[in-house]
Amino acid sequence: QVQLVESGGGLVQAGGSLRLSCAASRSISDIAAMGWYRQAPGKQRELVAGITTGGNIYYADSVKGRFTIARDNAKNTVDLQMNSLKPEDTAVYYCTAGFLVHVPSFWGQGTQVTVSS
Repeated sequence: QVQLVESGGGLVQAGGSLRLSCAASRSISDIAAMGWYRQAPGKQRELVAGITTGGNIYYADSVKGRFTIARDNAKNTVDLQMNSLKPEDTAVYYCTAGFLVHVPSFWGQGTQVTVSS
């Protein structure tokens, strides 16, 4: 079991940046996969970025070159740096943890990101 708490969401203009942070309730060094998902109004939840203990990183095509995921096993955190934000990035962003990036077992409560045009 692990509890995940996201922070860093907010309102930003298009072209701006935000940094999301996810704090875990315990060590994440043995959690194989950490990730960030998002869900926009009326849309299905989608994987944005994921990172494994082995250093493998996944990005959705829509965010490649703009978002960067990083995990700090010493601080038990996973961050998502989001640059060049677009209105279509508006969504609730969720931190996840589990054995597989694409099949998370644990979810945070989410943090709202709103990008205005």
